[in-house]
Amino acid sequence: MIMPTPSIVHGGPDHPKVAFGKTGILIANLGTPDDYGYFAMRRYLSQFLSDRRVIDYSPWIWQPILQFIVLSKRPFSSGAAYKRIWNAEEDESPLLTITRNQTLKLAKFIKGRTADDVLVDFCMRYGNPSTKSRLQALVAAGCTKILFFPLYPQYSAATTASANDELFRSLQEIRWQPAVRTVSPYFEHPKYIRALADSVSRAADELDFTPDVFLASYHGLPKRFLSEGDPYHCHCQKTSRLLRERLELDVDQLVTSFQSRFGPEQWLQPYTVEEVKRLARAGKKRIAVFAPGFASDCIETLEEIRDEIRESFDDAGGERFAYIPCLNASDPHIAMMTDIAMENLQGWVGASA
Repeated sequence: MIMPTPSIVHGGPDHPKVAFGKTGILIANLGTPDDYGYFAMRRYLSQFLSDRRVIDYSPWIWQPILQFIVLSKRPFSSGAAYKRIWNAEEDESPLLTITRNQTLKLAKFIKGRTADDVLVDFCMRYGNPSTKSRLQALVAAGCTKILFFPLYPQYSAATTASANDELFRSLQEIRWQPAVRTVSPYFEHPKYIRALADSVSRAADELDFTPDVFLASYHGLPKRFLSEGDPYHCHCQKTSRLLRERLELDVDQLVTSFQSRFGPEQWLQPYTVEEVKRLARAGKKRIAVFAPGFASDCIETLEEIRDEIRESFDDAGGERFAYIPCLNASDPHIAMMTDIAMENLQGWVGASA
């Protein structure tokens, strides 16, 4: 016997209006201070260096050191470094400018690939706009499905996992949680490798010298993390190998190093600042440095590589030095991000006719 379908009872006129049925993409970058002044830098560095995924020492030991020693001086030196690269026109860090441009461009590319209503936004793991605020904004706009896209090609607990942690913490405060997918590391994705290789080739063609060596400089990580199961080192090495193969370079023509050491521990080696010295002293007087692990140019590329690392190379006898920018908001990069996003959105949105 078929029972009659009960009529649907809607809420009364005082029932809150809730938007729903849309899909969102939330890309996540590392972060940025609000300005380069002491207090803004201190807030930013305190949040960053208090992350247990980044510094995993006991808080009972680390926090007094951080709050009373590190943060009494470091905001001044970091603020001076940020001031040198600051986007004065927009009064913000280059990372924020670039990530916003990536977001706007990705939204246009996605619109051309699907007829569904997909909203695209961005957040920062540290600083503003926060993961929590942008997640809540997407939900308020009606996104019941959200693709979270950390802009870290190579996985590390200190980057990808930390970004995901912040997303999951933020979800705890939402009553009607959206369905969520997270993008996997894309260190070996063919279109990522192609975009990087093409970028390096184009930049090399525009130089007024031929590099003896291309140096792929990745952000560093304590060596201990590798033995504890973090795959970051392996991901970096594979990215470099695939790039080397695509560019048809020998092992000594494209080498890998790691930058941005912090603290007394041994980190992944070779250290970029030391490797450029070694190259110069070995007769490799012309080099081009690029940063495959960074989706956007930032303090580590615009200041550390172009100033500190270049100075180290020059002091060791180097003659020609070039920095090849990150993929940033270039068409090949956004096309790659669009392809990866569409792969992860399968079943949620349809491709346009």
